[in-house]
This record gives sequence, C-alpha cells and structure tokens, in this order.
Amino acid sequence: MAEQKKIEKTALRDVVAVLYITKDNAEFVKDNDFVAMTLTAPNDEGTMETKTYDRIFLHRAFPFDYPYAYISVLDADSKELGLIANVDDLDKEAAEMLRQELDRKYYTPVIKQILSLKDKFGFSYWKVMTDEGELSFTLRDTFQSLMKVGGTRIFVNDIDGNRYEIPNIEELDRKSFRKIELFL
Repeated sequence: MAEQKKIEKTALRDVVAVLYITKDNAEFVKDNDFVAMTLTAPNDEGTMETKTYDRIFLHRAFPFDYPYAYISVLDADSKELGLIANVDDLDKEAAEMLRQELDRKYYTPVIKQILSLKDKFGFSYWKVMTDEGELSFTLRDTFQSLMKVGGTRIFVNDIDGNRYEIPNIEELDRKSFRKIELFL
C-alpha cells in the first residue's frame, strides 16, 4: 500500500513538473521570420542536453491579464518545451523579439467607436473605428461572440477568428454604447 502511494506521488510530481525557460538555459534567435530557440535542459535520463528548435510557438496562458507572463513555448509538433515566467526576465533583445511575436500572434485592434451595428438572421454586421482605422466585420450569435473580462472590458470575436477589444465599455461615446447595450 505504501509503495503504491509512493508511485502515485512520483507520477503526480512528474505530471506537474514545469521546466522554466530563462536567460540562463535558453537563447532565442530570429530565423527566416520564425523564432528559433536553443535550450539546455535535462533529457529523459536526467542528464543535461542542449537542443536547437528551428521553430517554436508561443502561447499565452493568461492572455487578458498577463500578456507577457506565463508564456508556454511549444515545438513544431505542439509539444510543450517549457514556460517563460515573464518575458522581461530574458535579455533585452530576446524579450523584444518575443514581445513582437506575441503581439503579431495576438493582434487585437481596439474599438474606439461603433459606427453601425445591424442584426439580421442571427448575424450582426459591425462597422467600427479602431486604433488601426475603420474596420467592418461580422459576428455569428452576437451574445456568444462578446466576452466580458472583468467589469467593463469586452473582447469581440468575429466569424473569421479575429479579435477586437473594447478596453472599457463605459468610455465609449453614448451612441456607440446604445448600439451595443442590447447585447450586454
């Protein structure tokens, strides 16, 4: 019985073990518009091994609250290599490179004004002014496509998978607020 508990504890520890990627064990470079990484970490036998990944993928664990912290690093086969606790803990050049990559991947225009919003047959057609200029997009099931984060922050996901942000719904002008109010 005690031996079985020891095995369960060991198995659980192995499952939750996280390799933190730091400036001491990783080096990042740009390679043909992709981010590559050389990582020194223990292999399956427990000995230190240095391995180069020609292309890595970054995923935010907490995309709304911590955009540059808790970044999961995956290889080309979507296997997690480790976690970056905070991009700013890396050297300056690597931090800037990873910030740019994350900003590109999670590109989210900020909606400043809702110019028009029409609801028809389960779809809503939006024309908005953003920090990137005037944009138009379509939502399917508007209620499901609006995600409230916190009290006043809203993310909008269109039918093409694009994301838009309204940082504070209360800061929209009166006409814009009235157009979206029904869906809140």
